[in-house]
Amino acid sequence: MHKIIINLLALSLVVFTSMGIPVAAQDQAAMSMAELLRQVEKGRVSDNRENQAREQRFDQARSEQQSLLNEAKGERTAQENRSQRLEDEFEANDLQIDELTNVLNERLGSLKELFGVMQQVSGDSQARFQNSLTNIQYPERGQFLEDLAKKIGGSAKLPSLEEIERLWFELQREMTESGRVTRFAAQVNTQDGTQEEMDVVRVGLFNIVTDGKYLKYEPSTGTVSELPRQPEQDRFTDSTSEIFNATGGLVRFGLDPTLGGVLNSLIARPNLQERVQQGGLVGYLIIALGIIGLLIALERMVVLGIASSKVSRQLSSETPSQDNALGRVLSVHDQNKTADTETLELKLSEAIFKETPALNRALLFLKIISVVAPLMGLLGTVTGMIKTFQAITLYGTGDPKLMAGGISQALVTTVLGLSVAIPMVLLHTLVSGRSRRIVQVLQEQSAGIIATHAEKYSARPPQG
Repeated sequence: MHKIIINLLALSLVVFTSMGIPVAAQDQAAMSMAELLRQVEKGRVSDNRENQAREQRFDQARSEQQSLLNEAKGERTAQENRSQRLEDEFEANDLQIDELTNVLNERLGSLKELFGVMQQVSGDSQARFQNSLTNIQYPERGQFLEDLAKKIGGSAKLPSLEEIERLWFELQREMTESGRVTRFAAQVNTQDGTQEEMDVVRVGLFNIVTDGKYLKYEPSTGTVSELPRQPEQDRFTDSTSEIFNATGGLVRFGLDPTLGGVLNSLIARPNLQERVQQGGLVGYLIIALGIIGLLIALERMVVLGIASSKVSRQLSSETPSQDNALGRVLSVHDQNKTADTETLELKLSEAIFKETPALNRALLFLKIISVVAPLMGLLGTVTGMIKTFQAITLYGTGDPKLMAGGISQALVTTVLGLSVAIPMVLLHTLVSGRSRRIVQVLQEQSAGIIATHAEKYSARPPQG
């Protein structure tokens, strides 16, 4: 080792000399060679000492690991023995449970079937009672029935006599309450989102109402709330007030035997305003035409009625008056008494033609409305059916309500069109009949005047 170090030092000295290091530096390096050897020797001794300490720690750790390994093997053996002991104990307990179960089944005999029926009755009663209106008054029975069903089916412990009697009592109470009309206080969720305690009346298992309102029971939450919408017919809501304020005797009440089906159907039925809204723009146009036609018909009926009364008074008067059509026609005769028959006939016909437009005014418009209204209803139906088929294309035919609702809305315009057209036809017939009667009177009087005038001229001796 010393030779190697000396050779390395000599080699480094040669390198330094070849690199052009000054002679003074070379002397200084040569003088520190001994010191360098001493430091190298000291480093080797330190490394040997550290290596020996590391070897000692390694030997100590290896002995500790062997000790831990021995302890782990001992623990494993103990756990294996414990596992085997527990397995044997489990098998013994399992055999004992089977023997005790057989003994229990033998001792139960027919009672086992009875308890099975009790478990089934408890489960069915719990589901039925939860959906019943009586659960508002007796909510605690649900937990009892659930615990009883779990007790019978989940363990070998038999139900007590008190539990059996209470099951019978709950069934009997449900049957009794189904035929009673009871008034009690309950928490009701109002339409504004608040909860208020109010008196309610339960009619058997069918309906629960308050003064003037039907209520709804939610089995999932066990809450009572007001219906978002009451039936439109007043006779149903009035019956709730009658039964709420009744103290005895027979009371007229709108009972729902389907437990909510009929009531929901009445609530879902749209009123007149909603049906008109279903018609859309075409429906509103049809209604506007109907209103205009009705106003015109009323105006014509009033005007023709006044004209007919004036003509009737003129028939009983000898003096022609200018305030009625007949008087104006008769005044033409007075102005042309000396005219020949043909001229007078033409003058009277001209006077009748002048009066006819005023009598027949707006009758054609009524006839047009009676024809156009059903055509507009058909237009609305066609457009509604197009929308319905578009919805079927998008969502399919899986929901019959979607198709029925769309078709119902489409047919609203047809109903509106017919509702306008039928009265317009009747009004047009009535108004035009009055107008024709007045014109017929004018024509009759004109024909009489011409006949009288012709007789006078035919009886008069020829001139010259």
